[in-house]
Order: sequence, then C-alpha cells, then structure tokens
Amino acid sequence: MNTALQDPPPPAPSDGRSLRWEAHRAERRRELIKAARRAVHALGSGASMEEIAAASGTSKSVYYRYFGDKAGLQQAMGEVVLSQMQDKILAAGRTADSPRAGLQAMVSAYLQMAQTSPNVYAFVTGGTAEASGSAGPRFSDSLTSFFEAITEMMERALRAYLDSRANGASPGRSSAPELGIAAGFWPTAALGMVRAAGERWLATPPGPGKPTEAQMTEQLTAWLFDGIGYEQGPP
Repeated sequence: MNTALQDPPPPAPSDGRSLRWEAHRAERRRELIKAARRAVHALGSGASMEEIAAASGTSKSVYYRYFGDKAGLQQAMGEVVLSQMQDKILAAGRTADSPRAGLQAMVSAYLQMAQTSPNVYAFVTGGTAEASGSAGPRFSDSLTSFFEAITEMMERALRAYLDSRANGASPGRSSAPELGIAAGFWPTAALGMVRAAGERWLATPPGPGKPTEAQMTEQLTAWLFDGIGYEQGPP
C-alpha cells in the first residue's frame, strides 16, 4: 500500500491552517473519485471498496473517511460522471441544425459516453441496492436531475418538430396542436426507450448481432421520429 497517499491529521479548529486543510480535503476527494473511476473501469461495476482502494493505491479506510460507505462513493462518482454526460448531451443537442439532427446528436452522445466505460456507467446508474443511510436518496436525486435535463431537451426538439409539421400540414392530416395533447408524455417515453435499449446494447457481447454505435443511433432516432409522424400519414 502506498503510505504517501494517507492523509495527515486535520489541524485544530482554532488553527489558521483550517482553510488550507479544507481546500486540501476537497482536492483529495476529487483525486479519490478519479482513482475510483479508473478502478471501476478496470475491475467492473461490482468492485468492492477494498478492491477499489487497493487499485487506487490507498486503504479502504481512506475511502470510508471521505465517502462514508460504498453508496456515498457511488453518489459522489455519479454526480461527476452524470454532470459530464449531461453537458456533452445537451451541447450536442444545441449545436444541431434541426430538431431531428439534435435528437440524433443527443442519442449518439449518450451512447458514446456510456460505451466509453460500461463499467462506470453501470456503477453510477445501476441503482443503489447497496445504499445505506442518507446517501441513497441524494444519489437518486442526482439521477433524477440528470434525466430531467435530458427529457427537457428532448421536449424542446419535439415541439420544434411538431411546429414545423404544423406549418406545412396539408388538409386532412392531423395537426401538431392535436398531437400536442399527448405529446408531452413523449420525451419521458423516448428517454426510457433510449436508456433501456442503450443499456441492453451495452450488455450485448460483440458480434454480428450487435449494431455499431452509429447504427444504434440511427435506428433509435428513426423509431422516435417515425413514431411521432406516423399519424400524419406518409410523406
């Protein structure tokens, strides 16, 4: 074990070094999260705290000191990973030149980020079966915030798409306002489908039966948009 990674004792409350200690502690916490992320990537989503600590070159007591338990580490890592995923997905949606291209870019960004490390993705989104204490609800909140942000982005793409279809709708075809009554449920359903299909895709062993990321993105986008436009009739 690398004893250089052990923490020095904290200063006394009245010591002027306390602010520097807090900064050190925050930086140390970030380092431990990065090390744990590398460990989970290599060892798998079921890695124990002892295994994660050993791969990080420290002891599990250090991880317990900073994160409380495995659920606390899962929460801390999840907040970092989900924030990074959210930023990339929303950026992909904003830079697209059409609603369909925006949705396709978001689906692609989601699959690419998850594919980068399926083990880390599973570790931070696979639930909190081992959670205890107060870490579980907070981690659940971070997942909820992540998926709410993506759902909102999908909803904006849907509304832009329906508005464009309404402006060009011909007599006898359903209008966007009529579709809009139930369309508010679509983003949640769409994200559920993308997530469920994406996670099954991640779990599928490589082989001729597994689509590439580009093929999976194209198929999911087609399902989502063809489903939206079905009642308006063929083009």
